[in-house]
Amino acid sequence: MALLQVNCFSDVLGKCVNFNVILPQRTKNQIGLAGMQTSSEADNDKCLGEYPVLYLLHGMSDDYTCWMRRTSIERYVSKLNLAVVMPDGDLSWYTNTTYEQKYLKHIAEELPAICRDFFPNISSMREKTFIAGNSMGGYGAFKIALTYPERFGYAAGLSAAFSLQDVLEQNIAEEVDTGFWKGIFGSLEHLEESEHAIPVLARKRMKETKDSSILPKLYVCCGTEDVLYASQKEVAEELIDIGYALTYRERNGGHNWTFWDEEIPRVLHWLPI
Repeated sequence: MALLQVNCFSDVLGKCVNFNVILPQRTKNQIGLAGMQTSSEADNDKCLGEYPVLYLLHGMSDDYTCWMRRTSIERYVSKLNLAVVMPDGDLSWYTNTTYEQKYLKHIAEELPAICRDFFPNISSMREKTFIAGNSMGGYGAFKIALTYPERFGYAAGLSAAFSLQDVLEQNIAEEVDTGFWKGIFGSLEHLEESEHAIPVLARKRMKETKDSSILPKLYVCCGTEDVLYASQKEVAEELIDIGYALTYRERNGGHNWTFWDEEIPRVLHWLPI
């Protein structure tokens, strides 16, 4: 595998941005890491062709480095013909904020275009374009895939912060933090009835989409000791009832990197790589 840190300019955000990229590499003699084997000409051709891409989003207290620092994601994808792009979503909730920082547009539209310019082997096909994330990143993965189903074929949430009401109740103390949240979402009244809410967005997309085959396939996993467990399970069941193809998984675990490091290989196995 090759690991690259990219520093470039975002026209959408009007500032420099950073992201990490893992790219497949043809190797024969690397010790201790199983890489893409190239023992035949056919293997070489496969490695030289387009490869699928996973956009992997971080949570609220983290940044673009955390999936590399706190999991073995590079080792997990070493055998796969897969690119992994890990962008910085700041504290944006991967949303076009009220203060005109369009992180949703940046991650969903601009970043894939930048990546294909820099790395032409990354596929542009929706069937080979995946998005996943933990906590805030899980919310962002679903929001982006449901907003742009023509771009993202698969979305996975690990301990996803689907219930904005839960998030607000856990994070707003005596009105101190309301300015931050209003900057992200605008009015906090009836937030769960707005299109910021994943079930509302999912219902809208289902209603508007004539061909259900172009809706993203979804994956949800959560630890039963996670503070978000109840709301995440409720949203997953609601999306299944709406008609989405959703794989749900739960097991013992909390809202932490131990759980996410153990679950991301299962997400990779679920993806059609």
